[in-house]
Amino acid sequence: MSTSLTSTAASAQPALRLAFALSMGAAVSLGITRFSYGLLLPPMRADLGWSYALAGGMNTANAVGYLIGALITPMLMRRFGVTRLLVVGAVLASVFMAGSGFVTAAPALLLQRLLAGIASAWVFVAGGLLAARLGEAGSSRGGLLLGIYYGGTGFGIALSALLVPQVLRAAADVPHGWAWAWWALAIASAAATCLLAWAGRAMPDSAPAAHAAPSSAAAANAPPVALRRFGWALAGYALFGMGYIGYMTFVIALLREQGASAGFITLFYALLGVACVASSRLWAGLLDRYRGGQPQALLNGLLGVATLLPVLSPSAPVALVSGVLFGGVFLSVVASTTALVRHNLPPARWAQGISMFTIVFAAGQIVGPTVTGWISDGAGGLARGLVASAITLWAAAVLASRQHALQETP
Repeated sequence: MSTSLTSTAASAQPALRLAFALSMGAAVSLGITRFSYGLLLPPMRADLGWSYALAGGMNTANAVGYLIGALITPMLMRRFGVTRLLVVGAVLASVFMAGSGFVTAAPALLLQRLLAGIASAWVFVAGGLLAARLGEAGSSRGGLLLGIYYGGTGFGIALSALLVPQVLRAAADVPHGWAWAWWALAIASAAATCLLAWAGRAMPDSAPAAHAAPSSAAAANAPPVALRRFGWALAGYALFGMGYIGYMTFVIALLREQGASAGFITLFYALLGVACVASSRLWAGLLDRYRGGQPQALLNGLLGVATLLPVLSPSAPVALVSGVLFGGVFLSVVASTTALVRHNLPPARWAQGISMFTIVFAAGQIVGPTVTGWISDGAGGLARGLVASAITLWAAAVLASRQHALQETP
């Protein structure tokens, strides 16, 4: 008995190591490429004279690129393989982030954010597919392995929280000192890419025809049915994309308006990132147990509460509770959609299912930052914009709650 348990524990270690290494894909594609911008938005806006609508438009451009990338990811995976696309996307995301430090004109920065979004979608979808395969191989811990992958975003957030303020402080007397932060983030992303490349070699892209590239005849039959039957979850996920990105784009700006110090903002964002990493364990059982939209609904409801807290009170403890709650939940919403695909579709359809959710997620994120910024430019400011985000997240919870499993549990 004890020999069997020892053997099982030993065999679990490679899967956990691979999941943590793959999580660098989420760290690069979301934690660094997208969410670090929330820390850079206040100094860039002050230096370049942006409105909140234009500041939000930078993340909208990133989301447009993400949508473009998600749309072409299945074709690229068929042509080049999942692991190659994963690594190439991470390399390009690092390059495009570095490019954001060399320009100051809004159109050029919008282009850089767009290109980084395209590359990050390749990384995120390809990494999610590999994590789903890893979870299937160790199906008893599939929710945990998926959670570790998506929780990798927290590593990127925490790293950004520790890195960006230090670089901004060091470059305070340099014209456009925020550019140095983009370069530092690009270097961090490149370092994470090295670990991601190791994970790609350890998990070769085997059987691409079976898993990543269904035949055209099969693709013509099953996906439309799956699309209709995932309708509630897809609609809820689109609203999640709209709601959560408003918080991640503007919460730092709100805290600074409320008088938060640079040290407190570092603490806030670091705790948000740590909570994001911890969420992989916190919600693993929920993702393994339910085959419908229940996890997505519960998590969106909690996110709405977290988004509203800093609006209701400017106190530091309330802000920290908001950040920890938000960080402990939001990436698990993303993991819940991959779990939904894994529970309800055969492996040959996983790539299409994950891409399908990624597309509606990206569509929501295109709308979210600009609309939140536009609302924030009016009466009520950033607080009113975050209220709109919270309402959007609660609407997402209602829609997701109506999603049922596609088949009975065996």
